[in-house]
Amino acid sequence: MKTRLPDETRLRELFRALEDQGVEYAVFGAVALGLHGLVRATADLDLFIAENRANVERLKEALRSVYEDPTIEDISAEDLCGDYPAVRYVPPEGFGLDILTRLGEAFSFSDLETETTSYGDTPVRVVTPRTLWRMKKDTVRPLDRFDAALLAERFDFEED
Repeated sequence: MKTRLPDETRLRELFRALEDQGVEYAVFGAVALGLHGLVRATADLDLFIAENRANVERLKEALRSVYEDPTIEDISAEDLCGDYPAVRYVPPEGFGLDILTRLGEAFSFSDLETETTSYGDTPVRVVTPRTLWRMKKDTVRPLDRFDAALLAERFDFEED
């Protein structure tokens, strides 16, 4: 199946549902870059969520309110709060979500500095530019290093 970019209305619905359900989350990755004014193409939405069973259930409720998809039930707190704290969810429309509670030993939800911005008229919690830069600057993936360089240039960041 070919991955499609999200419909802006659907993305806004998802952000609204996350807020309405009280999900503790933060957008990171390329969508976060875009929310900070550095737009680049991406095939997914990266979400960090707080690592607890109740938050995972709120996330699933938010997803159910946007997508009619029984595979949402496959998302589990056991996975997201366990040894491999990442789940890839691809709704019927094809634009995937990478959902994490930890990023290796480097970052957990509680480590993230976040701020609220807007996507249209919808509030969105996103990692700060500095946090995004810290997440990307030392990775092995060339695209992440490119993103980190853009962030450093735009926001005048230097090594910590």
